[in-house]
Amino acid sequence: MFKKSLLPGLVSLGAVLLLNSFYSHEQSPDSQPPNILFIAVDDLRPELGCYGKEYIKSPNIDRLAAQGQLFKNHFVAVPTCGASRHALLTGRHPLSKKYLSNNISAEVLSGKPETETPETFIHLLKRNQYYTVGIGKISHHPDGHVYGYLDSPKDAPLELPHSWNEMLLDDEKWGSGHNAFFGYADGTNRNTLKGQVKPYEAAAVDDEAYVDGLTAKLAVQKLGELKKREQPFVLAVGFFKPHLPFTAPKKYWDLYDEDKLPISPTPDIPENINKASLLNSGEFNNYQLGEEEASLDHQVSDAYARKLRHAYFASISYVDAQIGKVLDELEKQGLAENTIVVLWGDHGWQLGDYRVWGKHTCFERALHSPLIIKNPKMEKGIKHEQVVGTVDIYPTLMEFCGVTPPKNVDGSSLTNLMKKSSGKDWKNVAYSYFNNGITLRTPRYRLTKYFRQARPAIELYDHKTDPLESKNIAMGNPATVSRLMPLLEKGNTGLYD
Repeated sequence: MFKKSLLPGLVSLGAVLLLNSFYSHEQSPDSQPPNILFIAVDDLRPELGCYGKEYIKSPNIDRLAAQGQLFKNHFVAVPTCGASRHALLTGRHPLSKKYLSNNISAEVLSGKPETETPETFIHLLKRNQYYTVGIGKISHHPDGHVYGYLDSPKDAPLELPHSWNEMLLDDEKWGSGHNAFFGYADGTNRNTLKGQVKPYEAAAVDDEAYVDGLTAKLAVQKLGELKKREQPFVLAVGFFKPHLPFTAPKKYWDLYDEDKLPISPTPDIPENINKASLLNSGEFNNYQLGEEEASLDHQVSDAYARKLRHAYFASISYVDAQIGKVLDELEKQGLAENTIVVLWGDHGWQLGDYRVWGKHTCFERALHSPLIIKNPKMEKGIKHEQVVGTVDIYPTLMEFCGVTPPKNVDGSSLTNLMKKSSGKDWKNVAYSYFNNGITLRTPRYRLTKYFRQARPAIELYDHKTDPLESKNIAMGNPATVSRLMPLLEKGNTGLYD
């Protein structure tokens, strides 16, 4: 029915004792460690009801936000799937240019022996007696195994070899995780059809005709099994939508009136920048049967932009419904009161903003993503304005679980911010990296420095007066650039030395 990997524990009791001497619970023996339900959503920008977008139908994510704490200004480290997830899992900013690649986890973790330093925060919790289960896309590869788009998944190595007790995906109809990821309701996929497909689909089918419905079904089943284990667990569930292709059952399309949907408020290229800061929407244009091709030279028509946004929003509502099934089962199993729930988007997405259809830029739309954390023992319904980064999630979860993180983690725990909600002592900065650039986000400004020949190489946006980043004001504000530049340089991890 589905692909399953059962991984052995450490090879000897001596190794267990050695590792636990480095990483051990700080809680008392009588306390019960919390479970972790980690939900990763691919290409999800914060266009949700709980983020003030009332035209989006996202009742289940909105419910989670009301029960937990929402971070209004969360920014990912890298605006591409694999590298962003690697930063999440390791709690580290990119160390070199190869860390901007989708394949970074496969390159530096897959097939490597276990070391004293844990490969991920999930690995660290596994060392601390947690039972760990992954379903779907948690690292870059959609089923957690490393193989090419057109290759067979049989005997493919795990991307994270030491993190999982189980790694699951139901991809039977499509034949592999990669095919399911780019799949359509009839079992076809973009890969084997060589791009001769549309970038969207509205099929009159039930939820389980697409893979995210099957992922939710697996997660529901697994929660029942985990309840019986009477052992703390990490259940990481990686949903594919709203990643391209924008596919969802027709009933989710029917939630929206396409003619009334807003198009991008910034459909033109920002003033005073070089086009090198943007991209030509190559991933989007791989869907070769789309009605129009995206280009920096011209906008797509308003009608096509609305159709694509309709498709993206339907995909959000579809994945929201699957998330709701998992959250409902958590309640049904009586696990909610001792389970920390995290919902995280791996990056944003430009829906025609600056003529771009895709991620892969250092602009707000590509870097801003949802982050909701529900700790049932903490105050609920808080919305934080402070700037936070994806690398802050690792140390936060470790503090919740009473586990000491490695010293090389770049992030800072959000726990005090979540307790006090004032954030007076919070660092209030986030660094992101891509396209030969480093970008710094503070509560008011985004400063970006590109290491390239094309000019201008410095961009400054004032979010107080220009929250849409429509005009680079670096040339006219040299004092602000000079003041912020040392802070930006602190984020240069050696990437551009």
